[in-house]
Amino acid sequence: MRLERWKEIQQSKDVDAVLVSSPANIRYLCGFAGTESYLYLSGKHGVILTDSRYTLQAEEESGGLEVRSIAGKRGYGQLLKELLREDGVGRLGFEDGSMLYRTVRKLQEEAGISEERWIPLGDALSMLRVQKSEEEIELLAKAEQIGDAAFSYILGQLAPGVTELETAARLEYFMRSQGAEDKSFDTIVASGLHSAMPHAVPTEKRLEPGELVTLDFGCRYHGYCSDMTRTVVIGRAGERQKELYRIVLEAQQTALFKLRAGMTGAEADRTARSVIEKAGYGAYFGHGLGHSVGLEIHERPALSPRDETVLKPGMIVTVEPGIYVPGVGGVRIEDMVVVTETGCRNLTSSVKELLEL
Repeated sequence: MRLERWKEIQQSKDVDAVLVSSPANIRYLCGFAGTESYLYLSGKHGVILTDSRYTLQAEEESGGLEVRSIAGKRGYGQLLKELLREDGVGRLGFEDGSMLYRTVRKLQEEAGISEERWIPLGDALSMLRVQKSEEEIELLAKAEQIGDAAFSYILGQLAPGVTELETAARLEYFMRSQGAEDKSFDTIVASGLHSAMPHAVPTEKRLEPGELVTLDFGCRYHGYCSDMTRTVVIGRAGERQKELYRIVLEAQQTALFKLRAGMTGAEADRTARSVIEKAGYGAYFGHGLGHSVGLEIHERPALSPRDETVLKPGMIVTVEPGIYVPGVGGVRIEDMVVVTETGCRNLTSSVKELLEL
């Protein structure tokens, strides 16, 4: 049972109880998908602390956990104070990476527990989620399938005169129509010179013949995220555009072929970066090769020159090399894969040859 996994943190961090504030970690541990709530876990209690907006939802989704709601002047600090007193808690673990300092100080004051008894957990709770179960992988695969279908759909909508904003809206509407509950991040549609910006924001700019168009999008399905990127050309591609595309595709295919459990994130990044550097475009690949995906769109570990985490089977990562040349444009190709002992299993099925629309 996932809820019991908190005991791994109890032992490693030597705490008597934990206060979970990250919505992704709360959902992972107990199934509750509400926001602005807490999950309190100790040897005696498993309690969702919330307000009247989420009380019924918490009761339905949390598998029978006790639900305590704030009301009037009885806020989260008072609820926490009651639980700490009932359980005789000496050391309380908290998610220092997801709570504002002001919030922590207020809870400490209201709950009457001194600062030295609040134990920062760092990423310990989030790291429980790095290796996905088969059930999780199935949900992630379904989310990515919706993305694949959205890419096939949008190919028929791309034409000169259509704006970046219109394209983004159509992608998001289509994914919702296929069962997605939301987008997993802000959709990127970057055309022409905008494609040289890796995280360009869609604008009212209209697509024009001869332009590169980068589409980076994803959705949430039962809480789990998808992520994919494809780059196409409106009309006929020029020789420089074909060159950039060929290099990025070679870099991605090389990384997909070499990626496997036992590598570090930095080693995985090097498999693609070396191809781009050899082609003379190393200065135009500024981000890491990829990141982990799950209940959050960016999870640990990352495939980057700075991440020495060893990859393990069941991790879900993106593989997304890119080249971005100011004044020319950019190309990025991204798939989402499952790391295995002997390689990786690709969850993305959309075509990757350069499409001239």
